[in-house]
Amino acid sequence: MSAYADLVALAAKAAQARPLWPSGMDAGRARPAAVLMLFGVLDNLPASSDRPLISADLDVLLIERASTLNDHPGQVAFPGGGVDPQDDSVVAAALREAHEETGLDPQGVEVLGTLPALPLPVSNFLVTPVVGWWARQTPVDVVDYGESAQVFRVPVRDLLDPRNRVTTVLQRGGQTYRGPAFTVNNVVVWGFTAGILHHVFEELGWAVPWDPGCEIPAPL
Repeated sequence: MSAYADLVALAAKAAQARPLWPSGMDAGRARPAAVLMLFGVLDNLPASSDRPLISADLDVLLIERASTLNDHPGQVAFPGGGVDPQDDSVVAAALREAHEETGLDPQGVEVLGTLPALPLPVSNFLVTPVVGWWARQTPVDVVDYGESAQVFRVPVRDLLDPRNRVTTVLQRGGQTYRGPAFTVNNVVVWGFTAGILHHVFEELGWAVPWDPGCEIPAPL
């Protein structure tokens, strides 16, 4: 099965799945939000290749949030944000936010489905990850440096490389929290975004064994 077919199957399965982690939030008071988890084919992949696409042929679109933002400053994330009243759906919100943050053309995105909404208690968001396939790729870059420090596409093979996998450790309120993370593109992808990527790679069967005992402090 190709990587594209894997993603289609994941989206179909996710429609019946439970959330990846418990809420601990009042869903009735949480603000709805959406992020776009967009997979595309690497630029350097030979156009003449007729073999099925594999995970190593793909990349994922990410942004580094501006350090001046109130919510999650400096963190690496999927493009996305809150659902506005004019948005028809969480999918529409994810595509709009991705366009506003990276300049991508939403018409080039094939939406494969959504994952169950996930709580983000620190900002009181209930976030729906939208799984997309970049069918017609367009240039992306920072649109507003007040919102994003950088926009980049990271190869899936780099995210899966065990040398780029670590566990972040966060001390907060007298408790210790550990979570999967990725060290790529001179940044650490951790927290909410890393949790989704980790789960998706496991569900897709793309994950490669790595050492969770390799720990670093969460880059707050």
